[in-house]
Amino acid sequence: MTNKESMSISKPPFFDGNNYSHWKAKMIIFIQALDFNLWDIIIDGPELPEIITKEGAKSLKPRSLYTDEDRKKVQLNAKAKHVIICALNSNEFNRVSSCATAKEMWDRLEVTYEGTNQVKDAKINMLVREYEMFSMKGNENISSMFVRFTNIINSLQSLNKCYYLIL
Repeated sequence: MTNKESMSISKPPFFDGNNYSHWKAKMIIFIQALDFNLWDIIIDGPELPEIITKEGAKSLKPRSLYTDEDRKKVQLNAKAKHVIICALNSNEFNRVSSCATAKEMWDRLEVTYEGTNQVKDAKINMLVREYEMFSMKGNENISSMFVRFTNIINSLQSLNKCYYLIL
């Protein structure tokens, strides 16, 4: 374990631009354990306070008009953004720093490291093929075979395609 990677329950897993699927899985668990409402904000997006103009268009409500409920919504988004930012190195921070919401940050990282839906589908197809054709290699021991198989399962799971390992 490097100094950058923490096992602390109070610090989010650190992402330096490598092994995104591993970081993502750990980050999801960290955020959900911290506050499940934060995870909802990241997945569904925040309900930022809006007003309807005379023309019927929606726009963000000025801070001076916020109610206590509006402040809670904005605060939850800010907390979710903070958790994500604390987990990133400076290059990754620069990638998401212009995002207004935690959902935008999360989505930008996903598209950057997992690709668009078309790219994800291609990755899933490749991994499903590896899964279906999986067999022990001639020079491989049980332990390394299990690690290789688990990596396929975990990669599929990180792309929301679940196969279960039954022992």
